[in-house]
Amino acid sequence: MEDSLTFDILTGILMIMKNINTAVVGVGRLGSIHARLYKQISNLVCVCDIDRKREHNILNTIKRIPFETDYRKIKEKYNLEAVSIATPTSSHFSQAEFFLKNGIHCLVEKPLVTDLKQARYLLHLAKKKNLVFHVGLSERFNSAYQTVKNKIKKPHFIESHRLSPYPYRSLDISVVLDLMIHDLDITLDLVGEKIKKVEAVGVSVLSKSLDIANARITFSGGAIANITASRISKESVRKIRVFFSSAYASLDYAHQSVEIYRKTNKNKINSQKLAIKKEEPLKKELEKFLREIKSGRPDYTSTDNAIKALELALKIEKLAQE
Repeated sequence: MEDSLTFDILTGILMIMKNINTAVVGVGRLGSIHARLYKQISNLVCVCDIDRKREHNILNTIKRIPFETDYRKIKEKYNLEAVSIATPTSSHFSQAEFFLKNGIHCLVEKPLVTDLKQARYLLHLAKKKNLVFHVGLSERFNSAYQTVKNKIKKPHFIESHRLSPYPYRSLDISVVLDLMIHDLDITLDLVGEKIKKVEAVGVSVLSKSLDIANARITFSGGAIANITASRISKESVRKIRVFFSSAYASLDYAHQSVEIYRKTNKNKINSQKLAIKKEEPLKKELEKFLREIKSGRPDYTSTDNAIKALELALKIEKLAQE
């Protein structure tokens, strides 16, 4: 009986979410994924991009979706309620400001902006208008992380690697803002303490901004995080290892897998592979965004956390450049 009731409630929530009119501004690689998922879980009314060449690609993936080139015209034309912004970072502020001022709920892909004052202003504007405002940091919604998070108690040392081949995109920002920011967000979430010291190094190799960077963060309680990000790697790697009392957890974001190694009474090491129900992190993130819209109760906690991660990323970027 309880299972049936839970199923009915979930079905009802999904049906309500399907009635929300959504759009995606910027349909490159990531924006196209937003559009595909919105088509499944909401009422995707249009996609928007200044590059007309992308119309053919997106319409091959999502049939019968209107394609627009001016984001300022889609609110009234399509009775828009919510939007994902997945354009280059340099355009995030002006677009997010426009939609928030016009009463549209916003999810802006990471990094939100490259200026803390702008980030805080956008959050203030969303609160003033009582609008849902999220930043796209999808690793928090990775099933592997959500499964292991509560099993990690007071980390002593965190080691993270996020490596990718050269992307030929997002080159208007450094690898710190493009890739490392995910791991900074996760690290801040796991440790939950004030930062005592930050050290960073980095180099530009193929672009004008940092292509590889390493940061060492010391927290007030003694925890240390060593975080590396590179976009000039031969292979893709998204892994984190967290060491805590008599154990450590090894997490692979890409494969959504977790192994926990623990010390036994006989001074041996036992490993345990956790059972993970694999789900698409971005889909879970978009579903949370839509649920908040329908509930009418925006939760700004994740946006506050995203701004803290941005603040740390900008500090690391500055140190590495110096």
